[in-house]
Amino acid sequence: MFLSAYHFDGDPMTLVPAYDRMREGFPPDMFDLHACVVTGSGITVYDGCPTREDFEGFSVSADFRSAVAAAGLPQPRIEPLGEVHHAVAGKAVLQ
Repeated sequence: MFLSAYHFDGDPMTLVPAYDRMREGFPPDMFDLHACVVTGSGITVYDGCPTREDFEGFSVSADFRSAVAAAGLPQPRIEPLGEVHHAVAGKAVLQ
């Protein structure tokens, strides 16, 4: 699994509802590892793709870009992080 970070800069009070709209547009079983973190300068979404190649294709795809725009999010700064060695998320979805 390849982990990346999508940094959305702006007011978190505006970005979080827009992120929720975007996320609701994707099938729930699409995400194997996914977390949205509120930061001092906006939100950062950590997302795991099956492979680096999948990440590279998805992160520049028209589908992703249009989903971001349709939700009212700014285009993110995308940071490829690397291969996941180990991850634990527990059994519950945290909200």
